[in-house]
Amino acid sequence: MATLHILSHSPFADSRLSSCLRLLGPQDGLLLTGDATYALQAGSVARQALELTPDTVVMFALTEDVDARNLTDIPQRVQPLDYPAFVELCCHFDKVNSWL
Repeated sequence: MATLHILSHSPFADSRLSSCLRLLGPQDGLLLTGDATYALQAGSVARQALELTPDTVVMFALTEDVDARNLTDIPQRVQPLDYPAFVELCCHFDKVNSWL
């Protein structure tokens, strides 16, 4: 069963990102929202961890949150989403897990 994992907390504040990355299955998806988008900062340990994630895991980031944090150098494999696409994305996975 494919799961969409949603992260919203800063990767620099706790270990949710690393815990999530360890549990990702080959057909899972990862959506970064809120402060979790800071994981996309170039040169950060969090970004390096994302780049080591298998290519079969699809990655997304909420455009509004990326723009609000002025993040410009986003990896090509991270697909930007707006809110309507976020809702639609949730329907494409068997399960949705929000890392609260």
